[in-house]
Amino acid sequence: MKISKKIEQSTKEGKIWWSFEYFPPRTAQGLQNLLDRIERMRALGPEFIDITWRVSSPIPPADATDPPRRNAGGRTSDLTSEMVKTCQGLLGIETCMHLTCTNMPREKVDIALEEAKQHGCRNVLALRGDPPAGKDEWEAVEGGFVHGIDLVKHIHKLYCDYFDIAVAGFPQFQLLPPEERDLEMKYLKDKVDEGVDFIFTQMFYDVEIFIDWVKAVRAAGITIPIVPGIAPIQTWNGFLKATSLAKIKIPQSYMDALEPHKNNDEKVREIGTKLVADMCRKILDADLGIKGLHFYTMNLEKGTKMLLEELNLVPRIETIKPLPWRQSLTPNRRQENIRPIFWANRAKSYLSRTENWDEFPNGRFGDSRSPAYGELDGYGVSLKQTKEQALKLWGEPKSFSDVAELFARFCEKQLTALPWSDQPASSETAVIASDLANMNRLGFLTINSQPAVNGARSDDPRFGWGPSNGYVYQKAYLEFFVNGELLELLISHIELDPNMTYYVINKQGDLRTNTHSDGPNAVTWGVFPNKEIIQPTIVEAISFMAWKDEAFELGCKWAYIYDAGSPSRKLIVDIMNDSYLVNVVHNDFKDPDAIFVPFFKAGEEYAASHPQQNHAVKTNGFVN
Repeated sequence: MKISKKIEQSTKEGKIWWSFEYFPPRTAQGLQNLLDRIERMRALGPEFIDITWRVSSPIPPADATDPPRRNAGGRTSDLTSEMVKTCQGLLGIETCMHLTCTNMPREKVDIALEEAKQHGCRNVLALRGDPPAGKDEWEAVEGGFVHGIDLVKHIHKLYCDYFDIAVAGFPQFQLLPPEERDLEMKYLKDKVDEGVDFIFTQMFYDVEIFIDWVKAVRAAGITIPIVPGIAPIQTWNGFLKATSLAKIKIPQSYMDALEPHKNNDEKVREIGTKLVADMCRKILDADLGIKGLHFYTMNLEKGTKMLLEELNLVPRIETIKPLPWRQSLTPNRRQENIRPIFWANRAKSYLSRTENWDEFPNGRFGDSRSPAYGELDGYGVSLKQTKEQALKLWGEPKSFSDVAELFARFCEKQLTALPWSDQPASSETAVIASDLANMNRLGFLTINSQPAVNGARSDDPRFGWGPSNGYVYQKAYLEFFVNGELLELLISHIELDPNMTYYVINKQGDLRTNTHSDGPNAVTWGVFPNKEIIQPTIVEAISFMAWKDEAFELGCKWAYIYDAGSPSRKLIVDIMNDSYLVNVVHNDFKDPDAIFVPFFKAGEEYAASHPQQNHAVKTNGFVN
């Protein structure tokens, strides 16, 4: 059924409706769990769902004469089509498919549309899309489309009115200078005039900006339904990153309410739920003709459910199931037909106890089985900074030593960001800042770390998280890029300490490890009153292999802020091509300094064997 018809029907009945957005996960097991989660969230009563579209592409070479390098990120565009098929057919949920112009020649668009029709999908969100991986600027592929309006015209040309077509709307455009704002409104009106049926808006938190934008849209003669995009606040860091990436204005009232609790994500989610719910009520009560809300779930369940409950919108739906409890679709539970009777009336508790790793503060490595494992926004990898901001931050490094010094200065809080860190170094980094800076100057380019913590109180201003009166623990963790020769020296020392485990991976995906366990290694955990031990942050192989693509791509994004053929671009691309990505865990959390010993020994040996470099590091034979 077309979404416009659903909206029309709900309007006639005078009821409030809602819908959910999901994105394709980055691992096969994550996909299985997401389908399981979509089926479970169906009980929350969405009118429809939509699935984002992502396309992998070759990573550009360092030099125009070099061949392109294939991004191993997976064919997520094909996965989008499969998800639409499953949701429409197997799960029976009305689904809207995103479709972009990015890396999409005309024939690929036609295949996607034909498959959508075969799957019974009647709704498409037509977007231009973000720049492809490895590119700073958006560009059309040969035989592709240049603007979203071209895609709208093409869909109508092939399928007339078979599909409902949606486009994106941006309330933040109200803050642009008048000429730019009016031009953007003209672009939106032009698309609508080509046969658009409704508008999804970008996320926002300032309700007055949204209301002003809706009134401006109506004043421009656009009468089709507007569906506001609502983003639940899941965690403090996630909230800051999402608003920063999308350049969303945050009302000061939100900051005043949330920032005092930034180390307690449970409290942030509780307060954020009330703030966003209040925003939703104002939208629904503003006499705008809007009675629907579209939730950007980020593939998570709890935040969206809490928001619906706060709004008193969660329906009570009776379902018929083949077993007394809902059967899971995940690979390890597909054949499950027995559960302990003790949880007969607590099915949600049972599932949460056994598979709900991602509903607490997420670290860099979430469980790869989680459907929420992937990019923050589901739309690919990008730098937060503009080219001008990046050049001001990082200058134009000419040698490896220049690059290493940038990393060291970041650890010492003399630099506010790196391509791998949008925010300044965290407060807990201060405990190990000196050691991290020394590591970088020895040739280990650190992109993530945490110190060992042995039973800090949950309200500790530096290390605390979670409910009151609890205690938190951490294993020391380091993640970094390093050249092959220095890596071998490091491993020779790590192997002498039975408490240290590591994963090493190159850009091609070849993995090396000394761990003998296939399961996750919990590196952060908390003990709280009346709760089981919570393990929100883990390290394990599948997650690391999935993260590797993003880590190397961020380096390429950095390289491409510099002109083609420039020494800085070549230097950074060479580092990315020639380095290994490594993570190391010291499993004795009672010994905070032990993790650094092998690094300093290996670094000193390397420096002694390369005196002509004056402690600069040699990358695969090239002195930098």
